[in-house]
Amino acid sequence: MTLLPEPWDSRIQRAKELAQESDATKEILTFYAKLLQSQKEVDEFFRSRRGWLPSGSLAEDLPIVRECSSIVLHTVEGNGPSPLADEACGLLSAPGTVDELVLAYWQSPSDTQFFAKAILQPYMRWLAESGGHPFDRAFESIEWRCPFCGGFPQVSFLKIKEATSESGNRDLVCATCTVNWSFRRVACAYCGEERPTKLGYFHTPEYDHIRIEACDTCKHYIKGVDLTRLGFAIPLVDEVAAAALDVWCQEHGYTKIELNLAGM
Repeated sequence: MTLLPEPWDSRIQRAKELAQESDATKEILTFYAKLLQSQKEVDEFFRSRRGWLPSGSLAEDLPIVRECSSIVLHTVEGNGPSPLADEACGLLSAPGTVDELVLAYWQSPSDTQFFAKAILQPYMRWLAESGGHPFDRAFESIEWRCPFCGGFPQVSFLKIKEATSESGNRDLVCATCTVNWSFRRVACAYCGEERPTKLGYFHTPEYDHIRIEACDTCKHYIKGVDLTRLGFAIPLVDEVAAAALDVWCQEHGYTKIELNLAGM
């Protein structure tokens, strides 16, 4: 079963709060908060259109997506790091290129396609919330890929869903549409490996509610947010704030399943 992510305002507020707590990630999180605000505005644009719901075919809905893509582009141009800001400026002057980017991402998502991902996340969220489904793209139907859109997981989290549960149930959050789904507690979120000797969990007191979940079979990792330790954490935001853990993983030869919108 897929579940919708936290409201935009909750994510924006959490990013702002975390930006004030660490000088090391303040710049990243400040930009991320502004990016989330622009995605919220795109979401509101979709919802404000009377008599329209996303069809699930991006080619059909492209004129509407194109109409609001500039909201994200202007935000990145004015607030993003120089390479992204320059690229946003170029895209604003070449709207046809934006069409090509989002259509290419729709068929073959990549975590290096920042703009397409940022523009389409609100579209995918509204598609899920309005009861639609992407039907003009093919993806593998396997348990460690999003059952709604086939995307790779961005982050996992533990949360107690039943009163009889003491350690929490594990969910994965999709990097493409940001909805989440239930997944096995002890298994790799990239290849499904479940042998304990192949799975490693790394933790530092600096991020008490976040751990690295790594697999020595496929050499991939994902960050896990433990909501039983910090219930008001927002997995997609707290994952960005723990950028230092990504550096540690890279130094130890692990590859992240999916880069976040901050490029980590």
